[in-house]
Amino acid sequence: MKPGKPQELGAQNPELKNSPIAWEGDEETETLRESLPTEPVCFFNNREYAHGTIVMSDSVRLRCEHGLWVPAAASDPNNP
Repeated sequence: MKPGKPQELGAQNPELKNSPIAWEGDEETETLRESLPTEPVCFFNNREYAHGTIVMSDSVRLRCEHGLWVPAAASDPNNP
């Protein structure tokens, strides 16, 4: 995989192990962050991804942040 080109994973399968996605503006996101233990990895369809990994889920860029997927802006220079 080339740097700057996130791996395309498709949609999460609810029958497999997945870390939650924290959507911006969701009132429950902060509660979700506080309720989860800090993890060094995120799960997506039973696969582990290290903290800081950026992936594509359909058309959404997601970044692993201590066990929680968060949207990653495409124009973010720190996360090409």
